[in-house]
Amino acid sequence: MTEPRSWLFVPADSEKMIARAIASDADAVIFDLEDSVAPAHKADARNILKALPARTGGPQWWVRINPLGSEHIKADLGLFASADFEGVVLPKAEGGADVAQLAHRTGNLPVHAIVTETPASLFGMLSYRDPKSPLAAMSWGAEDLSATLGASSKYDADGELSLTYKLARSLCLAGAVAAGVQPVDGIFADFKDDKGLRAEAEAAAREGFTGKLAIHPDQVAIINTAFSPSRDEIAHAKAIVAAFDAAPDAGVLSVGGRMVDRPHLIQAQRILDRAR
Repeated sequence: MTEPRSWLFVPADSEKMIARAIASDADAVIFDLEDSVAPAHKADARNILKALPARTGGPQWWVRINPLGSEHIKADLGLFASADFEGVVLPKAEGGADVAQLAHRTGNLPVHAIVTETPASLFGMLSYRDPKSPLAAMSWGAEDLSATLGASSKYDADGELSLTYKLARSLCLAGAVAAGVQPVDGIFADFKDDKGLRAEAEAAAREGFTGKLAIHPDQVAIINTAFSPSRDEIAHAKAIVAAFDAAPDAGVLSVGGRMVDRPHLIQAQRILDRAR
């Protein structure tokens, strides 16, 4: 399964928004049954998803269900018996046991877990490291976490994320890489701020994230560009791989006037994987 660069949320109770999301250039669409759908409309949202025509190309289709243990979970999971969805987005995950429970109930469909939405979740990142797990991606979110912690804001006086939420983000990145799954950066809430989104997405890509959540179709192109290796990055990565292919026993080599070692080779191989 190809790792999506852009994961676009869309409220599952809006047929108009769903049509626009499906027609977008997003790599994956997440039909949201949780936060963006009021309790009174969740049944209608499920009926809309059941009535979707068969997918023919375009974005992958994923569904964000309501949390495990909620009154809506049984009805949400009933969607996967017949509909054409790539996988399940699990909110408020607190560890690998939650993924295992969900997998048991969905027949091992791929799972994208949102892993930082409760205080307890921050202490369970290594529990996702299970080679038998259907876990495919891990992303982070600050909104539910800040509400649970009783924070008045997730930002400090300078407008930067406060330390707690930077920690949550870093733990998600490290946890995903440790588990061997895709690390996905969280949302950028101001969908009219292209400059801010571009800066945040490019920074996330430099840090090691390979995709990002989106809340509006207008964010997709910027995110796709940020997580697509540039021609120069691809050329440099090919040069590193070629150099080590020519000298397989070398520990350090000079490529383009710079010294590179085995970690650089791993990084280059990942860039070429993403380019493909």
